[in-house]
Amino acid sequence: MLEAFAPPSSDPVQKIHESQNATVETPKSGQAKNESSLSILFGTSQLNDTPISNTSGDGINWSDSFHGLGICSFSNESSNILCQPISNEDVEITPDGLLYLPEIKYRRILNKAFGPGGWGLAPRSETLINKSKFGGGTLTREYALIVQGRLVSIARGEQDFFSEKGIPTATEGCKSNALMRCCKDLGVASELWDPRFIRSFKKSTCEEVFVEHVTTKKKKKIWKRRDGLIEYPFKK
Repeated sequence: MLEAFAPPSSDPVQKIHESQNATVETPKSGQAKNESSLSILFGTSQLNDTPISNTSGDGINWSDSFHGLGICSFSNESSNILCQPISNEDVEITPDGLLYLPEIKYRRILNKAFGPGGWGLAPRSETLINKSKFGGGTLTREYALIVQGRLVSIARGEQDFFSEKGIPTATEGCKSNALMRCCKDLGVASELWDPRFIRSFKKSTCEEVFVEHVTTKKKKKIWKRRDGLIEYPFKK
């Protein structure tokens, strides 16, 4: 993985997820094996939010179904909206130099392509939480992107939190992270994974500046847009 706003391929969670997807097995047994492996890293969920299975026989159980995956392409109008080049004005950069598109803009693109209500995220696992001994931790959950009644992509989101009070906000961040990863399969903001675009954007639009951390007083170099401000916890 190059400089896109997603964890690198060395991330243990992503490695486990990819290795389980590569295993040929039934969806239910594969999901159970995947969740078991992740539980070793993250522990069990304290949120009691395991997706409810459909036992009535009516409808689709999105916690393990692959209904409609790859069955046909979307209309030309929708495809053009999804794959259109992103505006440089929409691209942001993290202090450590990773390019990303704010999650609300992914939602706007999907709403424009399919209409509000034409798509949604369905959880496929419970929320797994790994608490740090210093407080806070990381939570992760797998989601499926459903568009017009069929599954188009699956991704696992993750989000750090700094105290238990931050868990509700972190669950929303985890969902947004999964949405961003699912949108990669639809071609949304694909430039952010293109090394030529990354180098060109950084050269033309961004800069590295020396800053000081407000509380620790440590100095370091960070990335920012040339038209952006230095934000807390840094100052020039």
